[in-house]
Amino acid sequence: MLTLHHLETSRSQRILWLLEELQLPYELKVYERDKATRLAPPALKKVHPLGKSPVITDNGEVFAESGAIIEYLVETYGQQPDSDLAHLQPAPGTPAHRQCRFWMHYAEGSLMNWLVMKLVFGSIPTQPMPFFVRPVARAICTGVQQRLIDPNLATAVAFIEAHLGQHAWFAGPEITMADFQMSFAVEAALSRASKAGACPNLLAYKQRMEARPAYQRGIAKGGPVVMSA
Repeated sequence: MLTLHHLETSRSQRILWLLEELQLPYELKVYERDKATRLAPPALKKVHPLGKSPVITDNGEVFAESGAIIEYLVETYGQQPDSDLAHLQPAPGTPAHRQCRFWMHYAEGSLMNWLVMKLVFGSIPTQPMPFFVRPVARAICTGVQQRLIDPNLATAVAFIEAHLGQHAWFAGPEITMADFQMSFAVEAALSRASKAGACPNLLAYKQRMEARPAYQRGIAKGGPVVMSA
């Protein structure tokens, strides 16, 4: 049976949502983060050498990396011509296919870098350290966020907001695999980017995701999506 190795508050939630949309039989194995470090537990390394999530096992094979997993699931199980999932993988050569490919890469290639940095630099001053070091750490982290991270996040959020003002889903009028790949980034942006909450198109997109019964089932099984900064 297909198994999803799911780490709480992680990118794995996008795979759980997709599995629920596809209505596939699967086993869910949930892993808790270390309460002190918030890192994945060593048990995940028994599934894949990188010890990261998401990871799935299917037909004796192990698949890692969100984009690769999404592509595998859609190519293998995504043929649903009579549902609103008919365009999960748009036809090659079409504008929807080009948009889908772009957002599949943009999510992890560009956007998540800044969102992860925001989380890390926001958490550093709260870590145990000598009291006289804390003001220095706070000043450095604040400076990096204000001069580097926040401007790049603001550009990214404005870009996404403008795109979603023209498209219901990331590749066009139908949901595609790009929406599953971007879902975690959307959640993280709304949690961490300072002006994201003032973006009506981004908020409306999140509401469209949350309105889907499969998304709701995924949240019920997998828990919250992101850690706050």
